[in-house]
Amino acid sequence: MAALTDLDAELVPPELKSEGSDWFAIFNPQAERTLDIKLSLSLTHERTAQIYDVKTGAKICILSDETVSKNGDPYIRSVCFSPDGKLLATGADDRRITIWDIASRTIRQIFSGHRGEIYSLDFSRDGRVLVSGSGDKTARVWNLETGAHQTLSILEPDNVDAGVTSVAISPNGQLVATGSLDTIVRIWDVGTGNLIERIHGHLDSVYSVSFTPHGEGLVSGSLDNTLKYWDLSPLLRSANRTVPLSQSGSVPSGQQPVTSQGEKGSTCSVAFSGHKDYVLSVAVSPDGAWVVSGSKDRGVQFWDPRTGLAQLKLQGHRNSVISIDVSPVASSSGGLLASGSGDWTARVWSYNRVKRPPPSSEVPGPQPATTVQTTLDRTRLRNRDSRDGAQPSKK
Repeated sequence: MAALTDLDAELVPPELKSEGSDWFAIFNPQAERTLDIKLSLSLTHERTAQIYDVKTGAKICILSDETVSKNGDPYIRSVCFSPDGKLLATGADDRRITIWDIASRTIRQIFSGHRGEIYSLDFSRDGRVLVSGSGDKTARVWNLETGAHQTLSILEPDNVDAGVTSVAISPNGQLVATGSLDTIVRIWDVGTGNLIERIHGHLDSVYSVSFTPHGEGLVSGSLDNTLKYWDLSPLLRSANRTVPLSQSGSVPSGQQPVTSQGEKGSTCSVAFSGHKDYVLSVAVSPDGAWVVSGSKDRGVQFWDPRTGLAQLKLQGHRNSVISIDVSPVASSSGGLLASGSGDWTARVWSYNRVKRPPPSSEVPGPQPATTVQTTLDRTRLRNRDSRDGAQPSKK
């Protein structure tokens, strides 16, 4: 079966295509069509943090640290709204995390401690904790009330670059997932700071991780051009769940046999294959019905986690799609998707059901496989280096 990326948009019949003046979406002829999608907004972004109203497209504000701009603004690599929409966290290549009060346009807190560029940020659902990931091989868990933090350190031989490219905190706030340049997905216990799961399966660096809404699944995207859906239920139900795994062995973790499973039983339920280049960002819809991915092939794809089939391929950027996020504010009929690209644009897309699919379960049905967050009316986009879609480099 041909991948969606192989289909010629000019030859696809009208019922399998939606399009605008500078974008198009192709729907999979091998899957029942259950979605429609259209472009809502196209926004130009720069190296600063900018907040837009997703209903009108109006620029609400630009957040810029005047004390830093005198010496040249650092590139904003990651941004994240607090769940209540009152705060914005930004991480940059100056190794600092800045917490902004949006209403007053002022800096509330600055967190320092990372020794490398900050590539990823994620708030806990209660807004009390922020997790950051850095090229310094650590993730840090910050308490917004006290400013204290806990460091989650990846211990590998010196010749292994295990820089953290992506972080996600579980819906219950008890786990942190990290994706790294060394191909490994790691799960950490927030209460103890211990590494409790190491998941093998990707053949190249992991650039994005995202928990499913109820926390029993995790989706990862990699430079091996694939996404994987990991079933974490064996880990969560294990009697030795909190027992820490050993680190800093003589053999790098990334050189262990590729078995597509975790060392405590987490399994790959579905592998998604179809992108023609690196998968740079992944997200899961609030109802768990869709997995969404953005790629260096300039495309966005919607995937059904029950079957592993792509529902649609969206082409609307002229450079790598570095960041995507699905709005947590959604209805039973659909929601919003934000995409950010190396073409200096951010776009907001509206997706809607054309026929309601059967309820999705938290763990997909197939057997183990052979193969910008929005909040309220604002859009979060991970503004990594927008000059060329650059990502964390592998040494």
